[in-house]
Amino acid sequence: MADYIWLIPLFPAIGFIFNGFFGARMSKGAVSWIACLAVFLSFLTAVAIFIEFLQMPAAARIFEINIYNWISSGELYIPLGFKIDALSLVMSLTVTGVGFLIHVYSIGYMAHDPGIKRFFVELNLFVFMMLVLVTGNNLLMMFVGWEGVGLSSYLLIGFWYEKDSASDAGKKAFIVNRIGDFGFLLGIFLLFLSLGAQGVWTLNFGEIKTNAHLLNGSLVSIITFLFFVGAVGKSAQLPLYVWLPDAMEGPTPVSSLIHAATMVTAGVYMIARLNFLYSMAPDTMMIVAIIGVLTAFFAATIGFAQYDIKKVLAYSTISQLGYMFVAVGVGAYSAGIFHLMTHAFFKGLLFLGAGSIMHAMSGELDMRKMGGLRKKIPVTFWTFFIACLAIAGIPGFSGFFSKDEILWKAFSSPHGHILIWFLAALTAGMTAFYMFRLLFRVFYGESHVPEEIKHHIHESPKVMTVPLMILAFLAIAGGYVGIPHVLGGTNLFDQFLAPVLGGGTAHSGAAAASFSLISSAWASGAEAAGEASLEITLMVASVVTALIGILIAYWLYVSNTKLPEKFTAAFPGLFKVVNNKYYVDELYDFVFVRGILKAGAFLLKVVDIGIIEGIVNGTGSFLQWAGGHLRKFESGVVQQYAFGMILGAIIVVGYIVFAPLF
Repeated sequence: MADYIWLIPLFPAIGFIFNGFFGARMSKGAVSWIACLAVFLSFLTAVAIFIEFLQMPAAARIFEINIYNWISSGELYIPLGFKIDALSLVMSLTVTGVGFLIHVYSIGYMAHDPGIKRFFVELNLFVFMMLVLVTGNNLLMMFVGWEGVGLSSYLLIGFWYEKDSASDAGKKAFIVNRIGDFGFLLGIFLLFLSLGAQGVWTLNFGEIKTNAHLLNGSLVSIITFLFFVGAVGKSAQLPLYVWLPDAMEGPTPVSSLIHAATMVTAGVYMIARLNFLYSMAPDTMMIVAIIGVLTAFFAATIGFAQYDIKKVLAYSTISQLGYMFVAVGVGAYSAGIFHLMTHAFFKGLLFLGAGSIMHAMSGELDMRKMGGLRKKIPVTFWTFFIACLAIAGIPGFSGFFSKDEILWKAFSSPHGHILIWFLAALTAGMTAFYMFRLLFRVFYGESHVPEEIKHHIHESPKVMTVPLMILAFLAIAGGYVGIPHVLGGTNLFDQFLAPVLGGGTAHSGAAAASFSLISSAWASGAEAAGEASLEITLMVASVVTALIGILIAYWLYVSNTKLPEKFTAAFPGLFKVVNNKYYVDELYDFVFVRGILKAGAFLLKVVDIGIIEGIVNGTGSFLQWAGGHLRKFESGVVQQYAFGMILGAIIVVGYIVFAPLF
């Protein structure tokens, strides 16, 4: 079955092409279910390969196949090839599994939208491109998928292009991602040329890994940093995160697909796929970890003061992605992919739950106009509640296992640092606070729902609630594949990924040691005092932090609902700054957008009009002036011509006669 790995991306491609060509002649239902079936068949193929994998020795779980000679020129040979190993299989299962549930949910959510056929065509394209990204066996295939998800996100974020805000958000996502993609592309070029200079002309992942030793340390640092620039854009990290909150302008299932299973996870996957290069570049790993933890903390603070449900979820995604980058930055690649998977479950659930709330509230997103919805939409409430517990890292839920694995690795890894752990643990408490702030304001307390909406509130149809319930189950059970040893488990997830990522935590010598002197000291102390007890202590600390966050949210938004207003009244400036997201968008607009416009106006006025047009028009004017004077000699009066000839003859003769005298 693994020989047919190309079927995984093929089915969504067929759905995209079939619906794209024939969808206009079919009913909405037929288009919807064909799109769902396409993704479901991909999921079944991935499951069949997974079952096959389980029956094989771990070291043999790698299949690679080239199905077409794509580019062949001189030393360059790039096939249309696919690779399936533990890493790409986990990604494929996540993309197709969660993607399928989002497709099914969309049937109900988009039922009355006139553009539903176009929606499913573009949704299939999105999944196809993501699967090309994760199953391609070389960097160029990955880049094709990389750009493909960028294009798909542009189309889907701006799906309601009649609204200026939606089309602007699509353009913003596209442009910001191009900045990161430029770095990614430079990384590919530099890697290709560097290996080529050693006689190895390849972009195949396996061949790059085999020949990675030919690259020196500083070169690897530059290459991996350039790749990371691409990841910063695609996975919305500081400073290129600004496109993701605006991406909420697209339909809610699109937000769920982007945030949970596709686009934003691409950067984390890319670093995990190239783990052998990053493990050779400790300086880059340090940058990745620092950017990750700063992004996690920064985005969490913004989540405190947002009232738009989807905006809160958007900043929580940015924050959770920061956790994943912390994991891969400290060399815990499998922990990063583990959190990527569990995050897909509970973040997909949160966005679909937000869509269900909007469905009940006639499209309303402002949580200040909600409250008391718990009993009116019970399925949405309970599933949303489970997702909040998961993202808060409460024991027993999937987010607890994956987040604590990251926190422990951030503390104990040779690439980690106690400050990274502290900031990440603090962010865990902040996450619990703002997520339960959202939950309490929407589902608890006094109702603030406008009268005209109150009597319309109803639970979503089963085609929407069943995916919610399945994702809720996964948000609980999904973490039990990674129970750590300290809790009596064997971390099956880590074992499964070990053939691909097993070397990811390898020590990298003096550079790593210099980066984390403090953590090394702590780690050494931990070994002396008992590593298990230290891990348990840190686990308890992070859980207590999360519980404190939930209790504070309960105190402010259920028990003493007037306190938040008093706080904002007491610190209006602080609240305004955070509510306006630290004015980063305005800063970017002033520096880059207006700055570029002003630079363009200057170039237009001085260079184009002043210099280039001056030269061109000046030349024309001079020739016109000269011609105007010369044409006077062409008057058509014979007497003037005769006079000119006589005068010329006198001058010539005079010159011949008198020139020798001088």
